[in-house]
Amino acid sequence: MPIETTSCVKEKLKLTDEWDKTFRLSDKVEHTKDTFVNHFGITLAADIYRPKGAEGRLPAIAVCGPFGAVKEQSSGLYAHEMAKRGYLTLAFDPSFTGESGGMPRYMNSPDINTEDFMTAVDYLSNRDDVDPERIGIIGICGWGGFALNTAAIDTRVKATAVMTMYDMSRVVCNGYNDSQDSKEARMEARRNLMAQRTKDFASNEFHTTGGLPAPEELPPEGVPDSIRQYAEYYRTERGYHPRSLGSNMSWCETASTSLLNTRILRFADEIESAVLLVHGEKAHSRYMGETAFSLLKGDNKKKIIVPGAIHCDLYDRYEFIPFDSIQEFFGKYLS
Repeated sequence: MPIETTSCVKEKLKLTDEWDKTFRLSDKVEHTKDTFVNHFGITLAADIYRPKGAEGRLPAIAVCGPFGAVKEQSSGLYAHEMAKRGYLTLAFDPSFTGESGGMPRYMNSPDINTEDFMTAVDYLSNRDDVDPERIGIIGICGWGGFALNTAAIDTRVKATAVMTMYDMSRVVCNGYNDSQDSKEARMEARRNLMAQRTKDFASNEFHTTGGLPAPEELPPEGVPDSIRQYAEYYRTERGYHPRSLGSNMSWCETASTSLLNTRILRFADEIESAVLLVHGEKAHSRYMGETAFSLLKGDNKKKIIVPGAIHCDLYDRYEFIPFDSIQEFFGKYLS
């Protein structure tokens, strides 16, 4: 019998032509946009950054995150900076968000989002100006966890940098600081999610969790510091973007369903490629990064704790992001 094959049709996406990033374009960098299709048939939108005047096959880095952000925010900033330092870089919007396709909107899935990273590697591996043997990834915040999950399965990834990481499966399953790590708490979460799924199906609409308030709208007391930090990034001129979930309506309420039944760091101890984990000394998420690093094996794993930095400082604060160390790491393992 003949071997059957299937193909994915690229969706025609509406991409913005104007420069709408939260950072300025350097005269040392060329910028273009492109699209590609993942194995679930979802068309992803990406910004491509290339060192101006570079020739030949370059080392390349795919970047994504934070969780709920778009490529015009933190991931684009990282991609842009690493392009200034000699890499061809790609910052993409995950499935269901930003300029990327996928319906219903504002959903997430650890499987699909790991596939998004792998498809970015597919794309880079097939560019004429990229050396397919020198590809790395950077994951920020919740995408730090997905980056490790990608590194555990994708042997083409030679180096992974994980910035101010969240383990989204741990937070959803256990609550912050594992404060709800019990069968009873998870069962209650399951009941609530399933009740919402029933309502969503009946209404043919997906209810969202509601967005962050602006910093000035937060009460002076009783609000976790993490919420204030997110508001100060996403809801101010510093990081606001109209397509960002963090800046606007947030995720569908049932989007966490698959995370409640998944452990994305299950095979972190089997990652053979190089990993750099960077966290802020005062980040509320630091415990997740410390646990992740404790799972990693081999002498090609490195941890940097940035003095005085909180979680969101590593989104965009150049005085805290150790770009020289990141460049040294990728220079070593993508050489």
